[in-house]
Formats: sequence, C-alpha cells, structure tokens
Amino acid sequence: MMDFALTDEQRDLRDVARAFVTKELLPLEDGFLRGGADRLPREREHELRAKARSFGFWGLSTPEPYGGMDLPALTQALIHIELARTCVPFRFGGQADNILYAATAAQQEEYLKPTIAGERLGCFALTEPDAGSDVAAIRTTARPDGTDWVVRGQKTFISNGDDADYAIVIAATDPGATAFLVDRAAGWTSSPIPTMGSWHRPATLFFDDVRVPGDKVLGEVGAGFDLAGRWVGKGRHVISAHCVGIAERCLSMAVGYAGLRRAFGRPIGDNQAIQWMIADSETELEAGRWLALRAAWDVDRGADARHSAAMAKLYCTGMVGRVVDRALQIHGGMGYTRELPLESWYRAVRAMRIYEGTDEIQRLILSRDLLRGHTRIGGHLA
Repeated sequence: MMDFALTDEQRDLRDVARAFVTKELLPLEDGFLRGGADRLPREREHELRAKARSFGFWGLSTPEPYGGMDLPALTQALIHIELARTCVPFRFGGQADNILYAATAAQQEEYLKPTIAGERLGCFALTEPDAGSDVAAIRTTARPDGTDWVVRGQKTFISNGDDADYAIVIAATDPGATAFLVDRAAGWTSSPIPTMGSWHRPATLFFDDVRVPGDKVLGEVGAGFDLAGRWVGKGRHVISAHCVGIAERCLSMAVGYAGLRRAFGRPIGDNQAIQWMIADSETELEAGRWLALRAAWDVDRGADARHSAAMAKLYCTGMVGRVVDRALQIHGGMGYTRELPLESWYRAVRAMRIYEGTDEIQRLILSRDLLRGHTRIGGHLA
C-alpha cells in the first residue's frame, strides 16, 4: 500500500529546496525576464551550483560511490517540484546520463566522472530528421575501419547539442545499433535550432566521416538500442514533477492576482468565470500531483514504472499547459508581458508534450499494455 505521508527526511529536503529557490533563484527572475536571456551566464550558473551543494544538493540521482545523494525517486520528485517554481533555468549539478554507467572503468574516468564533477558536458544523440519515436529508422551509420569506426550521419533536436564537448551517439552497425562516445574534437559539428521556447537549446549534429577509436564503443557492439532504453523514458516521472511545480506557481499567482485586481468596483475573483478557472486548475493540478508521485513511488518500489510514468507524463504535460493558459488569461495583458514568467512558461511547456516521448507515444504505451491483456488490479498492472 502507498503511504501518502512524507517522511521527516523528505519533508526536510523539500523545505530546504524551497528555501534555496526562494532565496537564490526567485530574486533573479526579474532581471532574467527583462533581459530576454535564455540561460544564466556560465559563471553565475557555477556559483549557484556551488551554493546548492552547500545546501546539500549534488547529484540527486547519482550513486553514492560517485559522490551523489542517490535519493529515492519520490524524494527527487518533491525537490523537482520546488525547483520548477521558478522560470530561471537552473538544475542542480552532479548528474550524468544514466547510460554512462555502462561505461568501462577507463571510459568512466574520461567521461562519467568529469561529467558528474561539472568538468565536461555531454549530450545524448539519438533522434534524427527521419527517426524520432521510430528509433529503429535511424540512418546514421558506423562502419568498422581497422580498429576504428567511421561515423556518418545527422542527429537533430539534441538537447545541449551546441554546448556539449562529447556526444553519446547511437549509430546503425552490423549487427543492430551501437552506442559510441564521440568527442567534439574528433570532428563533429553542431548548429543550434531556434525554437518557440529556448530552455532546452536543441541543436543539429553533423557527423561527416568522423573517426572514432574502438575503445569509444559504449557497451557491446550491436547493443545500442538496449542501452538507449536505459535513457529514453527514464525522465518521464521527473518531467511530470516539473510540470506540477510550474502549475503550482502559476495557480498561486492567479489566485493572488484575482484577489488584488479590481474591475467594475470589485476584485475579479468575485466573478464566476475567474472562480471556475481557478477551481479547474486546482482540481487538475491535484490529479497531476498524485500521478507524478505515484510514478516516482513505482520506481522506488522496484515496479515496472513505464505504465504509470506514461500516464503521468501524458496528463501532467497537458495539465500544465492548461493551468498556465488560465493563469495568463486571469492576468490579462500583464500576463502577456515579460514582467511576469507566465509568457515564458506558456512557450516552454508546449515542448513537454513532445520530448521524452510525444503524447501519442504515451497513449500507444498505455493502450498497448491493456490490449495485450494486462489488467488493473488494485491500481496496479497485473
């Protein structure tokens, strides 16, 4: 049975995260919004990460032997909810793509550990112009040439792709597909992709016969899709928690503004139209909160969380869009300006229904589970 009460440790970590956001990040919003920047200056980001580490936040999901906190997924979700309450694009340090834990000891020294320490930045390069959700359609190839491999192809919509100094590249090989660790210095190039929301800074990566040493194979030759499965979808419950945090802040702003803004001699919150928007947002937010926490709880208890994570992502990414839209509507013209974070969130949250699996892919996962004979007993797939 799921216990809905937080432990003392979870409550304490949530409160410390809330204090960090309130003290260090919220005061930066005004300048960030007015300045029109899409990211913090690198020096400021490093300074904030050092402060976060002094608060105790470093490597939320990183195993303890690598210097991380290795927190339960539910505790991480609570922290991500707090971190999402600000539009300042900041993430705690000490993290690396989980696929990197499949690296050899030598590869870990060269890639994993420096990434955790913040000394290197990688990106995960799977999506291509003609291969998004259908990963088996990738056309980027890697052919053996002596003890090396030669990688040729193109990847697109790669988060951090224009900033990364190495890429984890999934390329078609014989047999199957293989993951490679490819340094930018090896010769690949990138081009940023302008988007409606700028938080994720996607880029297109170009590999024009890039030579990769044989010791840069990550895992086994031909096992690239299995390795990719460790990364793809793992962030869905985190995205859901992030949606909850944004929606909480937007609803709080809407309620506060509805009580202060007056029209025709009374607060606009006296109007039923405003009340219904607030009530609908509260109801949907609460449903999303429990779906997000349920998915994280499934991860912690060792269950197959793909079903609950798909439900959480499908619902929460739609929910946050509706809550942001209502909050912006309640604020009227002020909500449309860069005086407030609402217009930034309005643009940014739309991408959440696309990356880490589109809405349609989440529906495919859910319906396929049920149509293949799984039934829900006591709230669990059986």
